[in-house]
Amino acid sequence: MQQPAWLSRAWADFGVREIVGVRHTPTIVGYFEACGHRQIVNDETPWCAAYVGAMLAGAGHTGTGSLLARSYLKWGVAIAEPQPGAIAVLTRGTDPTAGHVGFYLGRTAHDVILLGGNQSDRVSVAAFSADRLLGFRWPNSEAVGALPELSPDQPLIHNLFEVALGHVLDMEGGYSDDPHDPGGPTNRGITLSVLANWRGETLDAASRGRLIETLKRIPHATVEQIYRARYWQPARCEALPPALAIMHFDASVNHGVGGAIRLLQQALGVEVDGEIGPVTRGAIAGTRIEKIISDYADVRRARYRALPHFWRFGRGWLRRVDATEAIATAWLLRRPTEPIRQSEATTGEATMTNERIKETSVSQTLGNPTSAKWWLQSKTIWGALVTAAATLLPVIGPAIGLELPGEMVRQLGDQALVAIQAVSALLGTVLTIYGRVTATAALTRRDVMMRM
Repeated sequence: MQQPAWLSRAWADFGVREIVGVRHTPTIVGYFEACGHRQIVNDETPWCAAYVGAMLAGAGHTGTGSLLARSYLKWGVAIAEPQPGAIAVLTRGTDPTAGHVGFYLGRTAHDVILLGGNQSDRVSVAAFSADRLLGFRWPNSEAVGALPELSPDQPLIHNLFEVALGHVLDMEGGYSDDPHDPGGPTNRGITLSVLANWRGETLDAASRGRLIETLKRIPHATVEQIYRARYWQPARCEALPPALAIMHFDASVNHGVGGAIRLLQQALGVEVDGEIGPVTRGAIAGTRIEKIISDYADVRRARYRALPHFWRFGRGWLRRVDATEAIATAWLLRRPTEPIRQSEATTGEATMTNERIKETSVSQTLGNPTSAKWWLQSKTIWGALVTAAATLLPVIGPAIGLELPGEMVRQLGDQALVAIQAVSALLGTVLTIYGRVTATAALTRRDVMMRM
């Protein structure tokens, strides 16, 4: 697969992160040096623009030399339709001078997906609201679409688990204790009951307070051990194609390992038995990974909508699936032989919980700029039209020349007509309510040409 040389280099540093404490990550300090800021020798200075500049420099391009993200709004040439590797500039907060910059990978209905530095204090793939987008830029010395092939002589990916875990922690967030959440106190997606079980302790009134304090301070090493032992290994993620492994791992955390396998099998159209056996593996091998990920995302959305707490957490759940689908699909931009730099420190960052969804039971693809649908594709609109026709046409029909012939009225009978009108009105009302409850996409206008 082809991609810009600077994006290839950017992928190679995936997972590089800041070191908590007095030490500093040498690679991040090197980004500043590559941009002409040798005086900066720490990893606390905002470094998203330094990362972009260093990746461009490594590919033979000159960046802005500035550490201000918005400086890239005047760099290269503006492009309206971005392709992977375009430099995306975003706002940050209400400060008109602050911003964020990274490499565009794709988008969902609401977000743009960027590979960037200083995202949760590391080089990562993350989703950002499209409302923050200021513009896309491309090197003026290289034509859009002129993408060199990557070198095939590179070692295999060796820390996919860390990549997948980083995404899950970004989705799960920090400590929370929502009274509507049946999982109770949760930190980094790990519930209090899971922690107690991991430590071999009984969760009761006497131990609850102490375990909550332990949960709040849970070290990253313990988080990593729990996720690897409870989800990554039992879900057989290491045996899956990398992009699918990212989606499946996130689903295993959210829906439980058995639930995730059943959802995967449902997406593949094979027998749903909760085991990744030869039939499931064969279906994976015989299907395009992009399609599996898209279908997997769709069945996850349907599963969420069936949960009793969807009214409370549904918006976040669906946004999570969007982000995971986009990031998993973006991973296909990598060659399977590209290296990933081992993280130079391990810290735990997190930003939307929900490992506990599985305890209550438990497509937008890249390149689609929007998931809006035409208004005539809306069940809600059609329901309203049917209801209006059933209730209003008998009244206004004669006034505009629409009237059933008398012979037809005599054949059908007044009572039959009333019954038909009532059933039509009921059908329209039900369709309207169903369409409104299940709606997930905004409506859009579509130009229609009619020839007489």
